[in-house]
Amino acid sequence: MAIGNFDGVHLGHQAVIDIARDHAKRLNAPLGVMTFDPHPRAYFAPDAPDFRLMSAEAKATRLEKLGVECLYQLNFNAALCALTAEEFARDVIAEGLGLKHVVVGADFRFGKGRLGTATDLVAFGKTYGFGVTIAELVAETDVEISSTQIRTALSEGRPRDAARMLGHWHRIEGEVIGGDQRGREMGFPTANMPIQGLQPPKFGVYAVLINVLTGPHKGAYKGAASIGTRPTFGENIPNLETFIFDFKGDLYGATLSVGLVEYLRPELKFESENWMDELIAAMNDDCDKARDILKDIPNV
Repeated sequence: MAIGNFDGVHLGHQAVIDIARDHAKRLNAPLGVMTFDPHPRAYFAPDAPDFRLMSAEAKATRLEKLGVECLYQLNFNAALCALTAEEFARDVIAEGLGLKHVVVGADFRFGKGRLGTATDLVAFGKTYGFGVTIAELVAETDVEISSTQIRTALSEGRPRDAARMLGHWHRIEGEVIGGDQRGREMGFPTANMPIQGLQPPKFGVYAVLINVLTGPHKGAYKGAASIGTRPTFGENIPNLETFIFDFKGDLYGATLSVGLVEYLRPELKFESENWMDELIAAMNDDCDKARDILKDIPNV
């Protein structure tokens, strides 16, 4: 089992999981991942700005694609964070789950006060009967791959740079909810999704890949999406609005995964007498650019 927060499931995380995969084959054991929800950072600082790259559901979807057979998303609560490093190793890893081998990153910390290190885990493994492998940090050229670096790339509107570190397109996953239907009135019906709890990428319009994960319209699509507060229509809670090319159907209640491919432009506030015509023209231009960008990009 690979253990960590795995926010984003980037290339560094995937390297840890691949090592666990090799040990699983050697031991004839299922491949598993242990992660934590809520993220410990959110638990200790609940009023801090949203920072997560993906929801627990999106993480589960990505890990399933990587062939993970068992996923344990431990409830990070007062009882868990009160365990000492040794208690975590003994009560959770050895006795609770009966693991044969665990793999962690070199920067792994665990136990009360984050006092336990990866080296400590090796020692505890010898005491309580499980193997431990420490995976070295992965770098892209001379830049260390980390969730922090990926957040920076996304906040600056560089989704392709983020994708190089992730090993996949950054995706926002969630349920389609009802909106104001302004897009439908202008000929651009959109699937609206909340982004609360996630660090928002740079506000603006993106070329996107869409996977409908549930419902009668399951499948892969392409489109253009806007992330932000819709300033033309006043102050609004940030959300994600996705227009799917050449699509007709009802997506309310369906779960979508929207992958950001390229940043097209910032949010604009249309205020002239002809604001609707200008907005429609801008959306047509956005869609033309997105179609051209996405024409040779597979939706994976």
